Amino acid sequence: MILDLSQLKPAQVYFHMIQTLIPRPIAWVLSEIEDDRYNLAPFSYFNAVCSDPPLIMLSVGKKPDGSFKDTRVNIEQRRDFVVHIAHRDMLEDLNQSSATLDADVSELDQLGIETTAFEGSRLPRIEASRIACACECYDIHELGSTPQSIIYGRVNHIYIDDDITSVNEKGRLKVHADKLEPIARLGADEYMSFGDIIRMTRPK
Repeated sequence: MILDLSQLKPAQVYFHMIQTLIPRPIAWVLSEIEDDRYNLAPFSYFNAVCSDPPLIMLSVGKKPDGSFKDTRVNIEQRRDFVVHIAHRDMLEDLNQSSATLDADVSELDQLGIETTAFEGSRLPRIEASRIACACECYDIHELGSTPQSIIYGRVNHIYIDDDITSVNEKGRLKVHADKLEPIARLGADEYMSFGDIIRMTRPK
């Protein structure tokens, strides 16, 4: 089967892309509404794009009414945000946080999610998180006919739970993915949890 995307409507293209570009990492993004209240939303059009400077990318669509999503508005106005790499125990809350709510409603309050201070960050992180990245807005581009908001974030600090790390014989920090138990996005309403680890030395 060959799909010619140029012959399909945007909604059809989206449907096929999310089912074939898998698995996708999920950024669970905390941004500030105002007055120490926070928005929380997941995005799977997300990845690292550069190490120097350390940049990540989020692709954020629009609300059903065509307005900017709260995450885009909050990041553009207040610049700081925190990206969490959610683990299996967080899946139910992560999924629920994808609902479209009024801009002044906090998903953390709705779901009873606890936060804690994040050293090096003006914003807190989710207390149960095992990895969190303190970011600041580096740039925002608009792309496509909708358009999508392409948000580049500079990662300034990374929190890693000590329980998922070790130091190898070379003194290098090792993050154990099997202890992190990250979740990833598949197509439609499907997620995946951690499976087998395949180790293979890259050629020099």
